[in-house]
Amino acid sequence: MKYFSLLMMGLIACIQGLSAQQKAEPWTPAQLMAPAVLADAITHQKDGNLLILSVGPGAIIKNSIDIGPASDAESLAKLKQVLKTTDKNKEVVIYCGCCPFDKCPNVRPAFKTLTEMGFKQARLLNIEKNVKVNWIDQHYPTQK
Repeated sequence: MKYFSLLMMGLIACIQGLSAQQKAEPWTPAQLMAPAVLADAITHQKDGNLLILSVGPGAIIKNSIDIGPASDAESLAKLKQVLKTTDKNKEVVIYCGCCPFDKCPNVRPAFKTLTEMGFKQARLLNIEKNVKVNWIDQHYPTQK
């Protein structure tokens, strides 16, 4: 029984250690928007209540506003300035697309800013690889 207790305590410590090492993302799975959904909204002009913000190296998606890389303090300040005059109930979609989410330095600070400012419909475009593969190569609408 003594060894069983020690084994259980060790197992619990390992599980706690593993969960502490996993970094929690600032978004939930429900806050991710599939590229096809956004493309459909843009194509069928159902994007009137959407604010689409590029927080990466450039605004590639049609009707998006170029904020600049959100890992940069100046760009993050620009994001806050744009959001300051935006209705908190508006659906705000951010995207970067420079690289996969787990490596992207821009989406986390931008999304955290959205939620901290109280936006109820904050969305992150689910660009799993990059904007070329997940948007351009799919022939979704781009800026002219």
